Parts: sequence; C-alpha cells; structure tokens
Amino acid sequence: MTTSTRGTRVPAVLVLEDGRIFRGRAYGAVGETFGEAVFSTGMSGYQETLTDPSYHRQVVVMTAPHVGNTGVNDEDPESGRIWVSGYVVRDPARVPSNWRATRTLDEELERQGVVGISGVDTRALTRHLRERGAMRVGIFSGDAVRGDGELLAKVQAQPQMKGADLSAEVATKEAYVVPAIGEKKFTVAAVDLGIKGMTPHRMAERGIEVHVLPATATAEDVYAVEPDGVFFSNGPGDPATADGPVALMQEVLRRETPLFGICFGNQILGRALGFGTYKLKYGHRGINQPVQDRTTGKVEVTAHNHGFAVDAPLDTVSDTPFGRAEVSHVCLNDNVVEGLRLLDRPAFSVQYHPEAAAGPHDAAYLFDRFVSLMEAERA
Repeated sequence: MTTSTRGTRVPAVLVLEDGRIFRGRAYGAVGETFGEAVFSTGMSGYQETLTDPSYHRQVVVMTAPHVGNTGVNDEDPESGRIWVSGYVVRDPARVPSNWRATRTLDEELERQGVVGISGVDTRALTRHLRERGAMRVGIFSGDAVRGDGELLAKVQAQPQMKGADLSAEVATKEAYVVPAIGEKKFTVAAVDLGIKGMTPHRMAERGIEVHVLPATATAEDVYAVEPDGVFFSNGPGDPATADGPVALMQEVLRRETPLFGICFGNQILGRALGFGTYKLKYGHRGINQPVQDRTTGKVEVTAHNHGFAVDAPLDTVSDTPFGRAEVSHVCLNDNVVEGLRLLDRPAFSVQYHPEAAAGPHDAAYLFDRFVSLMEAERA
C-alpha cells in the first residue's frame, strides 16, 4: 500500500541486505518496496531510465545529486509505465523548470505508486555498492518503518536477481506493428524481451516495418511476418534462464536470416553460440560508458543498463556451431564484452543501447549496419 508524500517530510529508511542503513525522507509514494540496488551514472535522462523495462525489480540510485529539474512530460517515456521498483535521490528539485514539463517527478512517482527516498548520501551509497556489489534492498516509509532488524529480515527474504526469469513479465502480450516512416524497405520481426519505445522508432526511421512480438514468440510466429531481419531486444533478468529465446535465436541463425541483438539480446546471442554468461559485480548503468568498436577502432560514449555479461575470449576468433565468432566491442573501463559478430553468417549484437534515448547517439550507426546486412542478403 502506498500514499502521498507531497508537502510532507515523511521519514524513510533504506536497508541493504548486508545490514547497511541509510535514512532520509519519502519521495514519491509512501510504503515499502524491494529490489536489487543498482546505481546509474547518467546526469540526465531520468525519465527514460525510469520507464526502461530492463530496470524491472531494481531500485535505482542516481549518482547525480540533483534529480527532477526538468520535471516529467508525456513524450519521453520508453514504455507505458515506470518499471523501477524504487528510486533513490539526494536532492530532488523543489521546482522543475522545462517548457515541456507537465508535472513534477515526485508527482509521477506517487501517481504510479513508486516508493522512493530522498536526502540520502548517494555518493556513500554508490561507493558501498561498488565495493560490495549490487545487492537486495528495501525502502520503507510511513507506517512501513519499524525496527531495523525486522526490516533487514524482510530484505533478506527477497529473491535474488541471479536466476530471475523476468523478460515475459515486461514484454508485450500481443504482437503489434510499428510502420515504416516514408517508403517501406524492409520488414523486421522484433522479439520483445523488454523493448524500449525508441528502438522500433529508430528502425522505422530507416524504412523498416517492425513487427514487435512477445518474448514467448516461436519460430513460426517470427517467420509468419516474412521478415528480412530479426531483432532481439534489451530486457531484465538473468540470461541463464532464457532458454526459449536462445532456442529461437539458434533457429534464426540456422536459417541465416540477418540478426541484430542489443543488451539482453547480446547475452542471448552469446548463449546461442555456446558461450557462458555471468553476473557483474555492480553492472554498467548510465549514459557515459566508453566502448571501443574493434572493427573500426572508434571509441563511442554509450548508454548502458546491464548486470550480466557474456563470457567470451577477447582476442581470439572462436569456433561455434554457427561458424566463426569474435568479440566486436569491448568496454574500456573493465574489458567486459560489449558486442559479438559472426564472421560466416549475417548476425551481430551489442551490449548497450544504440537507440540511446535521451542520448548519447554515438552508436546509432549500428542500425545502419543492420540495414546493410539486410540489403546484402536481398542482393
């Protein structure tokens, strides 16, 4: 149950599973919530972060100290609702200032029942998560605040993110079509594992008619739309649980249909090729992550949200059931695999967001690469 915090200073407490406690004030709805504590390093774009389905069952800590300055509008959401389980900020804006804003951030959090906390030392919290790793957390405010020991027991009773199968919980239940903008050139079947709204729009801008299919789509569903290419989206959860999407991708690879995957789709490609996946200590989240495209040597500033990664060799070409594969992109902060490319079939993937709403846009060329694959296949 949640209630309003506006105009009040309702006390709130954040409890991590290792017993660390942070106290502050309720922000958004009052009540209790649980999830995995993660931090995002973006200085802007909070509305897109909140509505990204990949953040399902996560409590997001914003490292930027001032949040809410531009309010909330109806144009920037990446889906039909806020997906984060909870929200942690240091200094929320008292008065938003933007010509597009229609309401404040705390009003929107309250409207959608999202429990948050403000007045927290987010620098100290972020350092703790970097040292100890992402972990389960609870936010409690109002009547939910009780003895620290009781709250800690509630947090420790929550499920872990490792082993969580979440993509079907956030994906569309019914297929829908995003028409091409201008002349239609190609048809793409997009498997929704937690897709952001800007992704099919970026393809539509390139003359692609996008058929967005549920996470449970079969090969028959995919090929019923007669696709020129198949796309696997971002999404939440542990890729080790995604046996259905892995089997579907292997069928796409067998048919040698041009294939593009991002984020969760990159991890699915890794599994389809026979590589393992593993959980990162605290993940990559934010809009300022440096990645090198090893094909060109170019360094891109990219948008990320992932807590798992592909375990593939960085400097050797690997033999897979679908031909040779190599790591095409790598994170310059920690050498995590950020992209895969097949050398004998038309398939590639990246671990980040080339649609990048609200930015940066360094990686938008990847959609053009997908178009080039479909053009070559048609030729």
